[in-house]
Amino acid sequence: MSTHRLFVALRPPRPVRETLVAAMHGISGARWQDDEQLHLTLRFIGEVDHHRAEDIAAALGSLHAPAVTARIAGVSLFERRGQPHMVWAGVEPAEPLAALNRKVDQLLVRVGVVPETRAFLPHITLARLNRSAGPVAPFLALNSDLASDPFILGHVTLYESEMGHGGSRYHPVARYPLADATSAARYPLADATSAAATALTSSHVAAKPSSSP
Repeated sequence: MSTHRLFVALRPPRPVRETLVAAMHGISGARWQDDEQLHLTLRFIGEVDHHRAEDIAAALGSLHAPAVTARIAGVSLFERRGQPHMVWAGVEPAEPLAALNRKVDQLLVRVGVVPETRAFLPHITLARLNRSAGPVAPFLALNSDLASDPFILGHVTLYESEMGHGGSRYHPVARYPLADATSAARYPLADATSAAATALTSSHVAAKPSSSP
């Protein structure tokens, strides 16, 4: 049966992504994200069948929430079994993003997605690390004050993740506008001119052929 690996995310605008990409160096052996992979995950969904994917895309169409004015604020890392596993850039303020995360989670639960139990920490992954990567401390010290001007996150996007030889590739499935923030005119909106963004004309997940056994 055809399955889809889905997640819901916010895409930062081009100037913010350029700031992040410029900082992404200095850790030997790190697997750095490229521009197309930079996003803030609101909710990871995982593997679902085609019918559930359609239900998810439709449910997110009921999302009503304000656009979020955010900014990049420093870098940090996640560890796994005491070893550095991932470096990321923080995004603040956390509460408006956490509120959006909760609304998305509520809509997904209504169509049978298991509720999220992990704490939500707004961040953008910069690199994934294996045991041979490092050291990480110089990068963290150099970028401790990494920051951006405030920017508007004006759309929520449903993505499909596909594994490839160079790592995961993320394909936008549907994009859902958020209500205009009162300060929207003062800050740049995420660019909507890329081929991926302009191709979003439907909230339905395209069916994929089942893989051969």
